Amino acid sequence: MVKVQGEFTWHSHPETDEFFLVIDGLLTIRMRDREVVLAPGELCVVPRGAEHCPSADVETAVLLIEPRGVVNTGDAG
Repeated sequence: MVKVQGEFTWHSHPETDEFFLVIDGLLTIRMRDREVVLAPGELCVVPRGAEHCPSADVETAVLLIEPRGVVNTGDAG
């Protein structure tokens, strides 16, 4: 479980998908070909290798599911 506000860095995870489930607030996940806006109870799976940039205008609680040891900035360092 994480709380986010503001824009994160553009990155990808070459080895794994990333699962986002919004608990409270609104989360926007920008990808190079589209933008997904998630409200509480909505989810998105970003496929491995897809470059994305999560952002939230207000503090947003998100459940992230990914393998242990995955660096949240992916290939961005």
